[in-house]
Amino acid sequence: MEKPFAITLDLGSSLANHTGSWRTEKPLYVDLLPPCNQACPAGENIQQWLFHAEEGNYEAAWRQLTQDNPFPAIMGRVCYHPCQDACNRAEVDEAVGINAVERFLGDEALTRGWAFEPPAAETLSGKRVLVVGAGPSGLSAAYHLRRLGHDVTVRDAGPMAGGMMRFGIPSYRLPRPILDAEVKRITDIGVSIELNAKVTDLEAALAEGFDAIFLAVGAHIGKRAYIPAGESAKILDAVTYLHDVETEEEKPMLGRKVVVYGGGNTAIDAARTAKRLGAEEAIIVYRRNRDKMPAHDFEVEEALEEGIMLKWLSTIKHVDEGKMLVEKMALDESGFPQPTGEFEELEADSLILALGQEADLSFLEGVEGIAVEDGVVAVDGSMMTGRRGIFAGGDMVPAERTVTVAVGHGKKAARHIDGFLRGAAYNPPAKRPVATFEKLTTWYYADAPHQHREHLEGARRSSTFDEVVHGLDEGNAKFEARRCMSCGNCFACDNCFGVCPDNAVKKVDFAKGYAIDYDYCKGCGLCVAECPCGSITMVPED
Repeated sequence: MEKPFAITLDLGSSLANHTGSWRTEKPLYVDLLPPCNQACPAGENIQQWLFHAEEGNYEAAWRQLTQDNPFPAIMGRVCYHPCQDACNRAEVDEAVGINAVERFLGDEALTRGWAFEPPAAETLSGKRVLVVGAGPSGLSAAYHLRRLGHDVTVRDAGPMAGGMMRFGIPSYRLPRPILDAEVKRITDIGVSIELNAKVTDLEAALAEGFDAIFLAVGAHIGKRAYIPAGESAKILDAVTYLHDVETEEEKPMLGRKVVVYGGGNTAIDAARTAKRLGAEEAIIVYRRNRDKMPAHDFEVEEALEEGIMLKWLSTIKHVDEGKMLVEKMALDESGFPQPTGEFEELEADSLILALGQEADLSFLEGVEGIAVEDGVVAVDGSMMTGRRGIFAGGDMVPAERTVTVAVGHGKKAARHIDGFLRGAAYNPPAKRPVATFEKLTTWYYADAPHQHREHLEGARRSSTFDEVVHGLDEGNAKFEARRCMSCGNCFACDNCFGVCPDNAVKKVDFAKGYAIDYDYCKGCGLCVAECPCGSITMVPED
C-alpha cells in the first residue's frame, strides 16, 4: 500500500464514549472551614473579608467583618489573635497578619466615615431588651440585637461606655478616640446607653416591661491576697489603680520604685503604666518562671523593651514602708512553686496586686433560678441562666476573659435572645470540616514575608501614653491579605481546569466556580492533587 492504513473518526465522535463510567472514585468540590475562622472567638468569617481586602475592596471587607464583630479598630489593637496561631500559612513561612489587616480596615472605616446600616425593620411586636453592662460583651449583644430590629437599652454603672476596654486596657494600647468612635457607631443605629445607672434589682427591671435581659457585668474587682504589712505600707489593687488612671484628674502617687505582684496581662499593664506615671523602677514579681506566665509573650517583650524588670520564682512575704521581703521559689516536678527558705529585700515605695479579677454579682442575690458558683453564673448552651428570659455572658460566665471572647458571647446571646423573643429557638448551622494543612498543596504559594507593624521606640514610649504599635499602610495591608491561602475554599485559580486530562472540568463563572462533567471524568484525582487550597476531594463513586 502506498499510504499507511488508519481508522479515521469524525470530529467529536469520541464524545460518544462516556469514559466516566470507568471510575471508582470521583472528585467533588467542597467548602471547608478555614482554621482561622474556627479559632476566632468572635466567629468572624476571616477568610471572606481577607478576600475582599486583597481585592482592594476595603468597604466590602469591613462590612463582612462587622457582620460578626462591631469593633475592628479595637480588635486590631487588643485581640490576642488566636486565628493566627491556627493559620496554616505558619507551616509555609509565617502566619498571615490577620490582626494587622483587621486594624487597617477598622481605621480605614473611621477615616472614611463608614457607618452601620440601620435595621431593615423593627421587631413587629415591639420587643424590648435590657443589657446590663456597656463593656465588649454588652455592646456586642446590643449591636446584634439592634440589627435584628429590637429596642435595646444598655445600662452601665460607670461614667463612660467601654467597660474593661476602657478601665482595664491602658490608652497606649487602645487610644480613647478609637474606642469612643466605635461605640458611637452603635448608638447611631439606635442603641440607647444609660451611664451612671447601676442595676441593683433585676425584678424591678423586668417590671419596667423588658422582654429579655442580657447580663454582661465585667470583672472590675481585683482579687486580694493576705500579705503581712506594716501600717504605713502602700498597697493597691491593679484594677482600681488602672480605673483611677483613666478617671481621676490626679493620677495615683506611686513613688520612685513600684513592685507589681502577678504574672498576667494586667500585671504587665500595671507595670508599664507605672513607668509612664513617672516611676523610675517598675518590677514585676511572679512566683513561677516565664514559661508558666499567663501574660502573652509579645506583651512581656514590649515591657522588657521599656525597662520593666521581671523577678521570676519569687513571692512576697511581708511589706513595709519603702521595702518588702521576697522569698525565692523553686518549681517542683508538677510545675508548682515551692518555697526555698531563701529571702531577699527589695526597695519599693508601693505594691500593686495583680492577682486576678472578679465580677460583682451581689445584685443577683435572691434572684430565683440564677445559680452562682465560684464567682461565675451558670448558663446553658443558649447563654440563658436558670431564670427564663435572663441571659449572661462575658466575664461573669465560665470562659476565658478576653475582649474577643466577650464579643463572641454577645453575638451568640443576641441570636438566642432573638429566637426567644420570636418564639422559635435559634439553631446554629452545622460546622463544616476544617481545612487542615495536609489538605493543601502548598508549593504553589510563593514565600512572602510577614509585614511587621512599626513600634514606638522603647526609650520614648515609657514616658508617654502615645500608642505603642502602629498600623499598616494600604500597600502593606493588601500584601498581607494576599498572603492568605484561602484554605478549603476555591479561589478560581484554574489549576483543576488546566490539569484535567479529560477536559472534564468546566468553568461556570467566577461566582459559581467550576463544574465537573462526570460523563468523561475518569476519577484520576489529578485535580485534587493539584488544588492549592484543598477545595476538591475524592469520594467513592455511587
